[in-house]
Amino acid sequence: MEGVMRPQEPQGLSGGVNQHGVRDYNERLILSTIQRLGPHAGSEIARMTGLSPQTVSVILRALEQDGLLERGTPQRGRVGKPSVPMGLSPEGVFAFGLKIGRRSADLVLTDFFGIVRHQLQVTYRYPMPMDLLDFLRSGIAAITAKMPSKQRSRIAGIGIAQPHEIWNWHETIGAPSEELASWREVDFVDQISRFSSLPVFIENDATAACRAEHIYGRGREFRDFAYFFVGSFIGGGVVLNHSIFDGAQGNAGAFGSLPARRPDGSIGQLLDTASLYLLEAAIVEAGMEPSRLWTQPQDWSGFPELLDAWIDRAAVELAHAALTVCSVIDFGAVLIDGAFPEVVRSRLIEGVESELATLDSRGLVLPVIGAGRVGGNARAIGAACGPVVSQYLLNTHSGFSGG
Repeated sequence: MEGVMRPQEPQGLSGGVNQHGVRDYNERLILSTIQRLGPHAGSEIARMTGLSPQTVSVILRALEQDGLLERGTPQRGRVGKPSVPMGLSPEGVFAFGLKIGRRSADLVLTDFFGIVRHQLQVTYRYPMPMDLLDFLRSGIAAITAKMPSKQRSRIAGIGIAQPHEIWNWHETIGAPSEELASWREVDFVDQISRFSSLPVFIENDATAACRAEHIYGRGREFRDFAYFFVGSFIGGGVVLNHSIFDGAQGNAGAFGSLPARRPDGSIGQLLDTASLYLLEAAIVEAGMEPSRLWTQPQDWSGFPELLDAWIDRAAVELAHAALTVCSVIDFGAVLIDGAFPEVVRSRLIEGVESELATLDSRGLVLPVIGAGRVGGNARAIGAACGPVVSQYLLNTHSGFSGG
């Protein structure tokens, strides 16, 4: 059974500004408030944001005309005319998200709610940049061909979630170093501009997954949390004061690099002890086909003993990692998600909770351990968040009030 979460109520956004000339910020504030807290009437939005009712009314009307908001069912039962809640229009914004993994790539088209409308996948032995660019080009063409022209006009951009310095992992993923070295030379933005005029946003893959959880998942419940995403390599992300904290180099929350002890006693990193490539290697050593780990729908029923051993080991390492990160920042929660079936996630979290209870936590307040809600598509959905946040939502530390 997963840990019982003790969520806070979703927090509101900090006050807006009524002066002329800052409408763009106020539009984002209103859109972010509705995205975070759901449909509300104009009077309630004015109270939440600190904007004047007149300012809110003008902005709501403009956002509705632009197709970003839609009217809900009038709320009756109070004195006066019924109030009309305004909510995001699912057809208001679309975005592409490309997740580049060590064994597979996924291209998704998401709507304003982060719901995947279309998805394509390709698997490979190891990722090569030009092959992935071909996949992206043909995928965008195939998906847009299915979309009405009005939807195509509302595509905000292309987000790409890729591992940090992928060329350094050639030994772990079994790729020739000289081939992965080509990643150093490729300018993705330039290459994509040759077949698409859409703006491009590139982000670390684990940070992108954390962004998806922050925007569309349980991130609404906690002001500060650490996030672990277990993929071929484990990674993470940090949310502080309701905002993604990506660091000066865009590599904050690189939890896969935390020191960890290997089974032979040597010191390695968390990615050497709690990543899915270890399960993949065990499956190969047992003479079985590992591709089932990455293909959809996932069926992990064929190797129960290997899976049990991996979960037991990964849970111990994740518990130690959770305690470590909470000694640096007083996180209220540690959320765990990954590229695995839901039942595997549940068992992993049970193991983390059990191990955490046995550790020496003097001087610390233990965090709530909980499951991420977005699931295996978090990296691709988070990649698609990039264009949406950049153009329509707030993503600053000052954007949210404390909780």
